[in-house]
Amino acid sequence: MTSIRRFCCNDLLRFASVNLDHLTETFNMSFYMTYLARWPDYFHVAEAPGNRIMGYIMGKVEGQGESWHGHVTAVTVAPEFRRQQLAKKLMNILEDISDKIDKAYFVDLFVRASNTPAIKMYEKLGYVVYRRVLRYYSGEEDGLDMRKALSRDVEKKSVIPLKRPVTPDELEYD
Repeated sequence: MTSIRRFCCNDLLRFASVNLDHLTETFNMSFYMTYLARWPDYFHVAEAPGNRIMGYIMGKVEGQGESWHGHVTAVTVAPEFRRQQLAKKLMNILEDISDKIDKAYFVDLFVRASNTPAIKMYEKLGYVVYRRVLRYYSGEEDGLDMRKALSRDVEKKSVIPLKRPVTPDELEYD
């Protein structure tokens, strides 16, 4: 049986195998530690029996005014545990925290434009392509900024797609 719980420091020494997928962005330890310290509610792990890590989600809440939103920094599931709806369960946790606790307007994420399976999964979860970000990944591959409106965004303004692509320099960061 799968269990989902908050990520803890010890998990940093156990989750490397989940990051082996070439489409998974990996970060240095201090990056993970910063997220764990600042946004612990947004960092969860799925475990198989025997405490084997199946996948995780890492995110944060950021922005101001109607740009206040939850952000999915990384969500990944090890290849042998895919097609069990783990990513969906992890995404639902982050969305619920963003919606019910932090009262965000939307959740957003970035995905490689070439990662068709992930894009299709996000679309099934209710995400739409908000904008294309030119050369977002390592200055080479475009990224898609995908968004899902939450209950606070009654008019769904946060998910009205932009008509033109943007560059990474045009993105707003907090």
